[in-house]
Amino acid sequence: MSLRIPGFLFAVALTAVSAGAQGPPPPGNHGGGPGGRGPGGPARIEGKWWTNPSVIRALGLTADQQRGIEDVFQQNRVKLIDLSAALEKEEATIEPLLAAEHPQDAAVLAQIDRVADARAALEKANARMLYRFRTLLSADQWKQFQALSAGGESGPPHDRGGSRGPRH
Repeated sequence: MSLRIPGFLFAVALTAVSAGAQGPPPPGNHGGGPGGRGPGGPARIEGKWWTNPSVIRALGLTADQQRGIEDVFQQNRVKLIDLSAALEKEEATIEPLLAAEHPQDAAVLAQIDRVADARAALEKANARMLYRFRTLLSADQWKQFQALSAGGESGPPHDRGGSRGPRH
């Protein structure tokens, strides 16, 4: 049996990595603003969601669970930042190869492999971190988290514009 990490959870964790130092959003700002769903809409799980008071209440997170999730996050944060930067570097490297008047097959195909490898490394590291988050939640909390992440709409909230989530 394989572990399937939905794409929106990948984006949730990447958002947490990129916003990690920012802490929780200001009170009452859980859906408005850029990229949000507007006032009155469902809360969007972004950033360090385990510190967001509305998410803590909705999931019934204990202080021990919050500490555990924060510990897992801190253990993985730098690696995810590095892997994300490595992917961006490989993507930037392929652009001029493709823009050349006469693209060189060998160079382009080799760079495609490097982009795919960098993306796979990032996805695997992120999935491992998310799995550790999952092990700290009860089955009911996990189901509730998935429901909150989906926001009651069709499709994941963070994965509508692409497969990789937010750009850093």
